[in-house]
Order: sequence, then structure tokens, then C-alpha cells
Amino acid sequence: MTQYPRLLPRTAAPDLRVPTVGGGVWDLSQRQAERFIMVNVYRGLHCPICSKYLAELNRLADDFQSKGVDTLVVSNDPQDRAERAKQEWGLDKLTVGYDLSLEEARRWNLYISSSNGVTSMGVEEPREFAEPGLFLMKPDRTLYFISIQNMPFARPSWRQVLGAVDFVVEKDYPARGEVPLSAAA
Repeated sequence: MTQYPRLLPRTAAPDLRVPTVGGGVWDLSQRQAERFIMVNVYRGLHCPICSKYLAELNRLADDFQSKGVDTLVVSNDPQDRAERAKQEWGLDKLTVGYDLSLEEARRWNLYISSSNGVTSMGVEEPREFAEPGLFLMKPDRTLYFISIQNMPFARPSWRQVLGAVDFVVEKDYPARGEVPLSAAA
């Protein structure tokens, strides 16, 4: 298995190009955000916590957009499962990507889990899938905020992220955590 470098704030985000529900391709290299590009990797249709988490983001989508944040939610799910998630979870204001490969997930330093069977939603987990990740990038695609989790619960609050955007812009607050582990004393 290929080892990927640890992602660090103030460095370029890995490439990301995925198809989207409803047609088209979302390509990070082509995004033209006013203030931030936000990518949220969710576990997939099988995840009951993802359905609630993304429904909250959908309710706040206009607020993020008004603050200049271009948003994508994406999973390893194939098209049919991503379409179901968008429709069944009511994600009408979000761009939903699919077919994030496990290799791409690893490039983004995401944890990978194996299936535990059918979830409480009655949906079979994929054989392997990426655990959650939230990435906020500046318009030049440098990483600003990184939250990577190995569990589906206790994710960053969308309201806090929204508030942080205001604070960051107002104070011109720099990305933190940019010192590589090998350079830390």
C-alpha cells in the first residue's frame, strides 16, 4: 500500500475530481471560491449519523454560500447510493459527489473501515469505506482547516464552522498546525 504524506495546513490540498449527483464533475482545481472551499467526506448511505449531519449542513447551505464558501459532500458510494442519500436525506442545496476511491481517501489521510454488515438504517455497509473528514481550503486550494475522524460521531458543529469563517476573515487569522511532526521540538 502506498504511503501518503501527512496533510498540513498552508500546503496544497491533494487533487480531487469526482462525479456529482445530477451530472457533471466537481474538480478542485477548477473551483473559484470567494473565501473558502469546503469538502466534507461522509461515510455513505449506510450511516444514520451522516444523514442528520448533512441535513444540518443542507439547512445552513445558503449561509455558507453567502459567506463565500463553495461546498462539496462526497463519499465512496457509487452513483445509485449517492442519489438515494441526496433524495432520502433531503440534500437539495448541496453538491453531492460520489465514487471517491479508497486511494483518493488515503491521499486525503482519511481512515478506512471495513463493513460491519447492515446498519440501523437497514443499509449494508460497503466492504471498505472512508471515515469522515472535513477540509476547509483557501481559494488557492491551500489547506486551512483539517478534521479527520476514525468514528462517525462527535463531528465539528456546522454552526461553529460558520462562525469560524467570520472570525477568520475579520481577523485574517492564519491556519494553524503547519509545523511538520519531524520539525516539532
